[in-house]
Amino acid sequence: MSKYKYEVIIYWSREDQAFLAEVPELPGCAADGNTYQEALANVEVIINEWIETAKELGRPIPEPKGRLVFA
Repeated sequence: MSKYKYEVIIYWSREDQAFLAEVPELPGCAADGNTYQEALANVEVIINEWIETAKELGRPIPEPKGRLVFA
């Protein structure tokens, strides 16, 4: 289980033939996987890397807001 509480959106991409996992609150933070579970596991690694990189560069790290509404 991730220590971060960011919303993750996972969907099947016919074009990529993979599940894509995006983190809307962290610009550019996304991963893919052959299965839903693999995409989720991969994006948890990317969230950690995104946050570590932001810290190293002195950039702000958004606080998780929980459920977002886009529709």
